[in-house]
Amino acid sequence: MASDKVIQLTDSNFKNEVLDSTQPVLVDFWAAWCGPCKMIAPIIDEVAADYQGKVKIGKLNVDENSKTASEYGIMSIPTMVIFKNGKEVNRLVGFMPKAQLAKVLDQAL
Repeated sequence: MASDKVIQLTDSNFKNEVLDSTQPVLVDFWAAWCGPCKMIAPIIDEVAADYQGKVKIGKLNVDENSKTASEYGIMSIPTMVIFKNGKEVNRLVGFMPKAQLAKVLDQAL
């Protein structure tokens, strides 16, 4: 589902890949059964290519990694959370166009 530029996040690698990252990180909280998640997946892949080297992009399946999803209060999906220096700096809920997502990422840089 994801490109090779998108990191598959899990409960076990979340701290290392996201919280300890020196780059801003966009985390896409998603599930396989979620229609809007499937719609935004190609946009996430495009953004990962566009921001390669500037922003780390990861996807976390909420069904398989419920510990992390509940820690961050993910109530609806897709939810994209931007982390910088281990802290949440922005949260976007629902499908959105690439331009809107890019604008928010630019603010985090």
